Amino acid sequence: MKIRILAAISACALLLSACATPTHPADSAASAQSEAAQSSPAQAQSGAPAQPASVNLPDPRSLEGLTQVPDLEDPTPIEGTFPQKLPVTLTDFEGNSVTVTDTSRILALDLPGAISRTLIGLGYGDKLVGRTVSSTEKQLAHLPVVTENGHTLNAEAILSLQPTVIIADRSVGPPEALDQLRASGIPMVLIDPNHSIDTIDDLIMSVAHAIGADEAGKALVERTQKSIDDAKAQIKEWTPAQPLDTAFLYVRGTAGVFFILGQDEGAAALIEAVGARDVAGANGIRGVSPANAESLVTLNPEVIFVMTSGLESTEGLPGLLARPGVAETRAGQKQRVIAIPDGLSLSFGPQTGETLLAIARALYGVDSAQ
Repeated sequence: MKIRILAAISACALLLSACATPTHPADSAASAQSEAAQSSPAQAQSGAPAQPASVNLPDPRSLEGLTQVPDLEDPTPIEGTFPQKLPVTLTDFEGNSVTVTDTSRILALDLPGAISRTLIGLGYGDKLVGRTVSSTEKQLAHLPVVTENGHTLNAEAILSLQPTVIIADRSVGPPEALDQLRASGIPMVLIDPNHSIDTIDDLIMSVAHAIGADEAGKALVERTQKSIDDAKAQIKEWTPAQPLDTAFLYVRGTAGVFFILGQDEGAAALIEAVGARDVAGANGIRGVSPANAESLVTLNPEVIFVMTSGLESTEGLPGLLARPGVAETRAGQKQRVIAIPDGLSLSFGPQTGETLLAIARALYGVDSAQ
């Protein structure tokens, strides 16, 4: 349910704040500080340690200020030759029988942008003919956007691109748009919208099977899992004996869109994977809970995670600190906020290992120790 809940939050945010996804930091001073702290992205392919384990890291509880996690480079296609097998007939996540005969014009439609990253990793990025606002890969920047007002599908724009197959999940909508696309006769494969670290293999294989690229999918799964394992091993070397109390807050605009992401929303898996403690889950928050002064003071996190565009939309770090309760937390007092690119934060796709390393570098001040 987490992706559907976040989709509803996103739609609410758009109505209340009327803000599109920005591309530049709103707070230039905070951005300059973050750039100084984060000078290099995580290793792209192998998930190998990005910093020697013996480096003298600062006490993570002494760190202050905003840190921007750098966006990653586009996924590198899996190496090797993997013959495609078409046509393929499959039963999708919702029990629909779908036959795919042509993958020359693919559309990937989901809220996190994980499907397009997976297709690029499989070696089919050049077959994509359109994108949602979440597919921020550089090689897709020239493609037309088929969502409006954020993540609302524009069925007419999609049909005009004449896709030969659509791979989507219910994180985007409205449902009527997906129904219209299916009724048009275009093969549409719906996959599980619930992404987590534990389901990355399923995501990759679902996308790979939809395009008749099962062998490439297996190779990408193997590479992805190695990257995650390597990242976790490196992060363990950086993690303090007492994990940092961390909360993931979802914020949009300057109105009322402000939530705590609970244990079932993917945030806990992300926080725990970088060696921190999810204080929302520890306090019994499982879904999406309103963030207010009382709840934030109760959680009292030492570090706050947010999505980059959400922070920008709320007028940067000063806007976040002005939200009720934020400045009273331990994180607020030190302005200890980590902004994560939206397309990486909860997508749990083939670049998860790289994402974990990049977030951990920010959390533990790895780059500031260089």
